[in-house]
Amino acid sequence: PLLDRARASSVCRRWNEVFHIPDLWRKFEFDLNQSATSYFKSTHPDLIQQIIKKHSAHLQYVSFKVDSSVESAEAACGILSQLVNCSIQTLGLISTAKPSFMNVSESHFVSALTVVFINSKSLSSIKIEDTPVDDPSLKILVANNSDTLRLLKMSNCPHVSSDGILCVADHCQGLRELALNYYILTDELLLALSSETRVNLEHLRIDVVSENPGQIKFHAIKKHSWDALTKHSPRVNVVMYFFLCEAEFEMFFKEETPVTHLYFGCSVSKVVLGQIGLNCPRLIELVVCANGLQPLDNEFICVAEHCTNLTALGLSECEVSCSAFVEFVRLYGRRLTQLSIMGEVLTPDEDYSLDEIPTEVSKYLGRVWFPDVMPLW
Repeated sequence: PLLDRARASSVCRRWNEVFHIPDLWRKFEFDLNQSATSYFKSTHPDLIQQIIKKHSAHLQYVSFKVDSSVESAEAACGILSQLVNCSIQTLGLISTAKPSFMNVSESHFVSALTVVFINSKSLSSIKIEDTPVDDPSLKILVANNSDTLRLLKMSNCPHVSSDGILCVADHCQGLRELALNYYILTDELLLALSSETRVNLEHLRIDVVSENPGQIKFHAIKKHSWDALTKHSPRVNVVMYFFLCEAEFEMFFKEETPVTHLYFGCSVSKVVLGQIGLNCPRLIELVVCANGLQPLDNEFICVAEHCTNLTALGLSECEVSCSAFVEFVRLYGRRLTQLSIMGEVLTPDEDYSLDEIPTEVSKYLGRVWFPDVMPLW
């Protein structure tokens, strides 16, 4: 631990020299919390100044963990703005509670971030989700790190437009992982990610979020754009997180969509689940957190019959009959390696009682299985 190393450095001059060797300072996590509102310890200000003074040139893997206070986010910006001699390869800005970076002045945040973008020259991994990063700062990132950038996670960055992310896709030919919001996903972006000159994309995460339910009409992505992506990157994982109300799914899954991992954090209708069964042949994982009390027997049988690559299923706050569930598991058998079903999801019928389900399902899975139970505190 760093504290023990610091104490040991006081033993003698040689141990103090060892304490400061560059290899021990390539990776560092700045913890920035307000003592009045957080139980977590903060990196001591004296240590921060020592790092900036003696080790900023050695830092390569840097992350900032901040609490929900704007003071902590501003402190992170203050440190970033001083890293003028850095050669950082990976940078992560993490809000442990609500996204406090969004409360910082946009100009202050962008100014601090671009210091790193300009001076590092070898950034390969950047996680700046829930921040006020904007299009001009992305252009600076591209201008200085286009040859090295491999991973960019920037979901929930409202000041970034489709043009900004398209600039990244056009110039960063080695980009392998990308996370963004659906509102900046366009046909042009998918085609740019599918150009012959770039490496294969490995992971594309798309967050579909509506902050004002019913007030946003989502656009549709054309099938030929998805086809271009999967032709160029046949092994790409397309992960989609949905946080929408039922009425907002109108534009999704009407045509074949190459999604591999689907997570529904809010309600999703029977109709949409039926379309998923018919139009998502690459689906590997499906998680439904809420649906209501509409039985989903036919929809899940449809998924089992058409989504042959599925290996993981999670269900909560929806309803499936015991017979349909057993049939679903029978169709997949041992290919279904992850099965997390809340007990209240299953409804007994004339073929199976709830007590019979674990034995029957375990038989087809080839391992002992029980439904999940919500703990009672």
